[in-house]
Amino acid sequence: MVVGKGDFMTCSKSMNSDLFYGVLGGLGQFGIMTRARIVLQKAPTRVRSLKTCVKWVRMIYDDFATFTKDQEHLISLNHGPSYVEGSLIMKKSPANNWRSSFFSVHDEAKVNLLASECGIVYSLEVVKYYDEFGIQTIDEELDEMFKGLNFKSGFIFKKDVTFVDFLNRVRSEELKLQSKGLWDVHHPWLNLFIPKSGILDFNQRVFVDIIQKENKSAGPFLVYPMNRKRWDYRMSSVISEEDEDVFYTVGLLHAARNVEDSKIIENQNKKILELCDEIGIKIKQYLPRYNETKEEWMKHFGAKWSLFEERKAKYDPKMILSPGQKIFNF
Repeated sequence: MVVGKGDFMTCSKSMNSDLFYGVLGGLGQFGIMTRARIVLQKAPTRVRSLKTCVKWVRMIYDDFATFTKDQEHLISLNHGPSYVEGSLIMKKSPANNWRSSFFSVHDEAKVNLLASECGIVYSLEVVKYYDEFGIQTIDEELDEMFKGLNFKSGFIFKKDVTFVDFLNRVRSEELKLQSKGLWDVHHPWLNLFIPKSGILDFNQRVFVDIIQKENKSAGPFLVYPMNRKRWDYRMSSVISEEDEDVFYTVGLLHAARNVEDSKIIENQNKKILELCDEIGIKIKQYLPRYNETKEEWMKHFGAKWSLFEERKAKYDPKMILSPGQKIFNF
């Protein structure tokens, strides 16, 4: 790191650990990262031969409580999925906003029909990697993993893909959207951390009563749980203040064709934040950008605010870095 006061520092969990944890979620307030070492995960052995080594599954739900219960179960398993993500499929929501070309034409029509009947359905996306040793047992592993799940009967869809095809799925969608002139547009996103105790209310008051009814954007809209034990409290990042084992990530990944549409969605985002504050859902913004006063930033960081201030004074005392966020520069 090159910190705000000009020093070049190396930091890790054991070396200058205060800076190491400070910059994780520090919103660029303490220094500029010039080099990082990242631990990689070993890919399945079938990758080199470009063979299929990923089981990619989507299950559709028409009940949000059941959907969240099954997601929480899957992330609790010791040898569970390699990847879990949930998303909303809205009435008349185009397939290119489901983040991947997953469904066949027939299956897409089937899911769209259900979404039209329900207004919103929920897609639980699960991936399991396998190698040469697991190719014979992968289907049995999935069957065992999915025991007790309560997705809509007849609405489970599976496919085998290569590792690269799965990891590169967003790039494929990017190329499609570019060809339609829908990539280089405004993206007034709203990303939130939501306590488990508030996610059912959030579904009804936001997903149903605002996102679906106002129909200002087609998404994609993501919602999936995370284990709190995976997060270190020493980081600057702030998540749900509720003392619960699980919290939810919600991503409202809007796209707007022009400035006027972007402003409409920005206003909707602010409406969602105000509603959550009014009804007591203790959300936290991920990459917050709607805070405009020191008081709002203090509320955002909560119990971490004093430590955040101390780190700012220590590493960037002249407040050179990131004035645009107006955390300290008003």
